[in-house]
Amino acid sequence: MSTQPAKIALRDVRPFDGHRIGEPTTVVLDAGLIGGDERGAQVVDGGGAVLLPGLIDAHVHLQGPETLRRLAEHGVTTGLDMASWPADFVDALRGTTGAADIRSAGTPGIGPSGPHNHIPGMPAEAVLHDPAEARRFVRARVAEGSDYIKIVLEAPGDGGPDRDTAVALVEAAHEQGEQVVAHASTPGAWALALDVGADIVTHTPLGAPLAEADIARAVAAGTVAVPTLAMMEGIATAKGFPQAYEAAPRSVGALHRAGVPVLAGTDANTQPGSPSPVPHGSSLHHELELLVAAGLTPLEALRAATSLPARYFGLADRGSIAPGLRADLVLVDGDPLADITATRALRRIWCADIEVEPAA
Repeated sequence: MSTQPAKIALRDVRPFDGHRIGEPTTVVLDAGLIGGDERGAQVVDGGGAVLLPGLIDAHVHLQGPETLRRLAEHGVTTGLDMASWPADFVDALRGTTGAADIRSAGTPGIGPSGPHNHIPGMPAEAVLHDPAEARRFVRARVAEGSDYIKIVLEAPGDGGPDRDTAVALVEAAHEQGEQVVAHASTPGAWALALDVGADIVTHTPLGAPLAEADIARAVAAGTVAVPTLAMMEGIATAKGFPQAYEAAPRSVGALHRAGVPVLAGTDANTQPGSPSPVPHGSSLHHELELLVAAGLTPLEALRAATSLPARYFGLADRGSIAPGLRADLVLVDGDPLADITATRALRRIWCADIEVEPAA
């Protein structure tokens, strides 16, 4: 990592504008933002390489400052954390310079006896028994500064929060202006997430694809999907049933064709008790490749890791390359619109205009 001068002019770069890769131009980095005046700037020759907005992983788990550095070294300049605690731990990671920026759900809401109860250190306040507890849980998360509310849903009877409790959580969150992200890794949990009005649903089931009726409900409700194919592939492999993975990309393709927004998220974690470890940073490039294999075009996959998570998580200051936005930028060799694996060819990375050395 190296601290940059107040202003840098990246000359001869071809920016990705969310639709196409542009002609060679100059992009200015000025005091953490993308500027428009290159006078007085230190000139950096981009050599005609492609300039991407910093990538956004829409599902990670934080394990300390090294998590943020590892994300940044792979061009992931924003990580959306889906469960970390206590609040002091999360707050200490916010605003870290020269590393990935974060948003966080803080403590997740879980049911009385689901699989997440076995995660070491899960706080007692995470367990929701009834609607009143769900409403108190939301108030506590908002007071702590959570950026959205996370609820872990299971199929009915599998130990997750019951329907009334989940509805109360969603209603309380929406009253507070907070989005709800629902963990739903089975068809039954997905159906419940739609029943209760979750805004964003993360994971796609193994073994059996989503029902067409539930996909239609997701379209009608404006639900957003974060499939975490990297995690689902890892779980299927770890359990010795790799063929179970086939249902997940089938669901992603069906969701995408129907018009459900699909965001790139990996479930990156090194959490003890996790069904599969997923490396921070490098896994997002694999996720993009899996999304393309599931039916997205490389253009759509890039949008799934840039402008779309910025839009659906309310991050108006990033996800694109335009004056006034954060100078989160990734310079890559090759053309990722022709071959999505080109996102791995990292040449230079900036997090709010502080340069980060790419991973070896």
